[in-house]
Amino acid sequence: MIGGDIGAPGIWTAAGLVLAIAELFVPGVFLIFLAIAAGITAALAWALPDLPVAAQLGAFGLWSGVAVLIGRRWYRDYPVESTDPRLNDRAARMIGQIATVTTPIRGGEGRARIGDGEWPARGPDAEVGARLRIAHVEGTTVLLEPLSD
Repeated sequence: MIGGDIGAPGIWTAAGLVLAIAELFVPGVFLIFLAIAAGITAALAWALPDLPVAAQLGAFGLWSGVAVLIGRRWYRDYPVESTDPRLNDRAARMIGQIATVTTPIRGGEGRARIGDGEWPARGPDAEVGARLRIAHVEGTTVLLEPLSD
C-alpha cells in the first residue's frame, strides 16, 4: 500500500487534485485526463485496500490512456468554436495584408517586407517599393497579388 497516514486513496486523490489545478496553468487540455485517471485509481485503492503499488500504477497508466483517448475523440466530435478560426495560424493571419517589395520580383520571385520581417515572395513582376497584397502563404514564401484598387 502506498502512503502512511492518508493511505493510497488519499495520495491518489491529492495527485488528482494537483493535476486538475495544474490544468488551469498550462496551455491546452491534457492534465485533466490524468486527474481523472488519478481519481479512478483513488477509487480503486479505496475499494481494494490491499492493491499492490504496481497494480495501482498500472491502473493509473491504463486509465490515463483511456481518458486521453476519450478526450481526443470528444474534441474531434465536438470541436471548440472560435470567433477567430485563424487565431493560432500565423500564415493564415497574413493573408490580405499589404507587403512592400524589397527585392524586385523578376520571373515570379523576389522578396517583400511584411511588418518588421522580410520574406521570400512570388508573384507578378514588381519593382522595389511596390505594394502588393498577400494572397497565400506556402511555408516561408508569400504569394503576392496586385492590389485591386
